Amino acid sequence: MLHSFTRNHNDLSTDAGFQFEFFCDCCGNGVKSTFIESTTYGQQQKSQRTGRIASTLGGFLGGKASDLGWALERGSEILGNRFNDQSPAWRREQEQAFDAAQEEVRPMFRKCPACNKWVCADCWNEDEGLCTDCAPREASYVAQARNQAMRRNIDEAAESATVWQGKIETRTTVCPKCGKPAGNGKFCNECGAPLGTQRCPNCGAQVALGLKFCGECGSPMQKSGKCPSCGFENEPGMKFCGECGAKL
Repeated sequence: MLHSFTRNHNDLSTDAGFQFEFFCDCCGNGVKSTFIESTTYGQQQKSQRTGRIASTLGGFLGGKASDLGWALERGSEILGNRFNDQSPAWRREQEQAFDAAQEEVRPMFRKCPACNKWVCADCWNEDEGLCTDCAPREASYVAQARNQAMRRNIDEAAESATVWQGKIETRTTVCPKCGKPAGNGKFCNECGAPLGTQRCPNCGAQVALGLKFCGECGSPMQKSGKCPSCGFENEPGMKFCGECGAKL
């Protein structure tokens, strides 16, 4: 059984060789060991190539040579199955490679005497002799606390800030004919009456079409704009004729 100096490690070994990755207990960053080729795998591959060559020769020569090729190939298959099932020889190689990998990677980690974590150089406080979880670096901790306070101040200021000065109100157009909400078009949604406006002939206020009296001054809206001089039909409320300039 493999025993690591740190509980966080991963076996990346394959049939062809051995490699391991060890992780920092604080940040989780990993360090991979050097790949070590498996001697057992090389021997197995050589045995398989020998079996295939003998089988090919047996196909040409027949008889005993063919039997010999079949026996060698069969033997290589058995060895391959043992190898795929992690044979004792492969296990011994794995343990040796794991020990070598730990010796290679261990100098890149430090063990914290307070929490017993194995951490990388980035998570080790040299001044305190502890990991950064147990003894954060002063400059980094101060900067982090200041940034957190700044975020809180910004959030508090945003909560009390006035970002819009307009008035909240609704404007509903009421049809002058049926008295119901008419919508935003040029005609009433209920009765189809026109929703345009005209100017009061007396005070000039905008009055909805269809109203008989001005809502500002009470003057009748049916006053004619016909010019007494040329007969041109001017818009109600005009003081001078738009055609000849005569006073209305």
